[in-house]
Amino acid sequence: MEQHTGESTELAIGIDVGGTGIKGAAVDIATGEKLTKRHKSLTPEGGMPDAVAASVAEMVSAIRDELDENGILDRSVTPKIGVTLPGVVQHGIMRTAANIDQSWIDLDAVALMSDAIGSPAYVVNDADAAGIAESAFGAVAGCSGVTLVFTFGTGIGAALIHDGVLVPNFELGHLDLGEHRNYERYASPKNIEREGISLSEWAERVRAYIVHIEQLFWPDRIVIGGSISKSSDEYLPFASVRAEVIPAHFRNNAGIVGAARLAAR
Repeated sequence: MEQHTGESTELAIGIDVGGTGIKGAAVDIATGEKLTKRHKSLTPEGGMPDAVAASVAEMVSAIRDELDENGILDRSVTPKIGVTLPGVVQHGIMRTAANIDQSWIDLDAVALMSDAIGSPAYVVNDADAAGIAESAFGAVAGCSGVTLVFTFGTGIGAALIHDGVLVPNFELGHLDLGEHRNYERYASPKNIEREGISLSEWAERVRAYIVHIEQLFWPDRIVIGGSISKSSDEYLPFASVRAEVIPAHFRNNAGIVGAARLAAR
């Protein structure tokens, strides 16, 4: 790829912050393809804002160095930067915090990230970013109607897409279902390790959840993302689920891709 000497309109950096790990890459915003390797680090213990922001800034710097070293983008040029966070993000302000410290709540996340990185940052809910990636480039690109994108990781994220347009902050992972309050604690893939349950036992918990979701929203299709999506051929299709259920095209990289696209736009 040719070296750019002005502000890039072809790439952006996406950083996906989760309760367990932080991952990021530079992304071609026209195709959704990664232009660098996927950088990854552990989320700082406790998930405190300043520590997370410092880790994000360190990762952004490493990605910019890689772009410069590979002749893709001069180090002096500042690309657009998108950062996902696990919680409701309303006009740049964190309104909830899932699997990170509660001191994030009501914090100006845009200001925090921008100050730490040293350049403007766009901040978005993690599942919303994944939904944008799958809608723009991935499993449901060009699809009309209602799509629900779920990210199964440390928790459960959800994104609602209607005719390619995102409805932001569609938090469905924290619903109460049966005897289980905040259902993500029961149906997160982390329970495979935490409780020693099998993949099929986990999948049955998710199947019951999706059956319930269908009664509320009647989606045309459902996308399963997060790290567990790579094993989708072992648990899909779900019995008694009306909508087509498909694995995410970008698997666990969807948040990176969506964050970069949103920042560039």
